[in-house]
Amino acid sequence: MPHIALVTLVVDDYDEAIRFYTQALGFHLVEDTPRPDGSRWVVVEPGAGSGGAALLLARAKGEVQRARIGDQTGGRVGFFLYTDDFARDHARMTAAGVTFLEEPRREPYGSVAVFRDLYGNRWDLLQPAA
Repeated sequence: MPHIALVTLVVDDYDEAIRFYTQALGFHLVEDTPRPDGSRWVVVEPGAGSGGAALLLARAKGEVQRARIGDQTGGRVGFFLYTDDFARDHARMTAAGVTFLEEPRREPYGSVAVFRDLYGNRWDLLQPAA
């Protein structure tokens, strides 16, 4: 059955992005393989073996791609990080220096707060309602 396995996130620097996603967000580094052209194939996922979509961290090539870093969705929330314990993950991420753009709120669909990644892309931290 088809499924989305990877979503590309354009970044400025591989190592900086790996540190943010693994240390601040708690993702797991799945792969970091050098490629012949000097780029790297870098994959991170929210939970080891989670089976969901992972991120391909792709270093920008050229000015057009560099201009999209941090604004890949035109200022909209473009990424949704689901959690089974909103309070735990919100506290851990805040302590790790993640910038939340709002206070946590309850919506009919669950607990949510918008945060920015290190480049400015907007994400929802979301614990779906039971």
